[in-house]
Amino acid sequence: MKIVRFETAYTPPSYGWIDQDRVGVIRGDPFGEFRRYDPEFSLSELKLLVPCQPSKIIAVGRNYEEHIREMNQTPPEIPLLFLKPPSTLLRSGDPIVLPPQSERVEHEAELAVVIKKKSRWLRPESVRDAIFGYTIANDVTARDLQQRDGQWTRAKGFDTFCPLGPWIETEFDPSDALITCRVNEVLRQMTSTRDMLFNIEQLILYASSIMTLLPGDVILTGTPAGVGKLNPGDVVSIFIDGIGSLVNPVIAGKPYAVEEA
Repeated sequence: MKIVRFETAYTPPSYGWIDQDRVGVIRGDPFGEFRRYDPEFSLSELKLLVPCQPSKIIAVGRNYEEHIREMNQTPPEIPLLFLKPPSTLLRSGDPIVLPPQSERVEHEAELAVVIKKKSRWLRPESVRDAIFGYTIANDVTARDLQQRDGQWTRAKGFDTFCPLGPWIETEFDPSDALITCRVNEVLRQMTSTRDMLFNIEQLILYASSIMTLLPGDVILTGTPAGVGKLNPGDVVSIFIDGIGSLVNPVIAGKPYAVEEA
């Protein structure tokens, strides 16, 4: 089942479920007790939002061997985790803003896991019950700042640096799904999720041994080889077989620009 967050000109942000090209409202907590109503909206008439509201975004570095090689790094012995702030979240269709502080911003296509329930010190047999579903992410990175700083908070943390969506697929099989990334229709990244160094269950187990995972939290599972520079005017399209497509244009940011409330 595909779960979305959406709004219309007449309704506040709501959760819904997709039936072909129609959307029905979900009342209650989609991560707990809820009720599905019959589809009443056309998918094309809705503004789709980021599909969940995580308290934190946990990301994984160096989780595909080909990407490790292209970055001239060594494989980690344990998962390499870092955090992206929720303010990086961006819905499908909205623009990635290139910050003036960076001269090289790159795309990173990734499979994202959405957590279903409060979880700490999970056991292997309980990991699947902690997964709500899967979606698509772009771990946008200011590569020059990442290399300059040594740690990754600034390079990964700019506003708009985590496009996520367009929906959550609750019946997705992550064992062998194709991930592709195209920029202006030119193929940049392509691999299968089977090539992960640490698999989904290992990543969730490890993360839950460090911090409490909450409903709606997101874990980005790493990017394959082929990361590349983004320029103003580009359009980034990430496709994961079994989920769909996450598409975002790219624009230049302006120094000292402040969005009014």
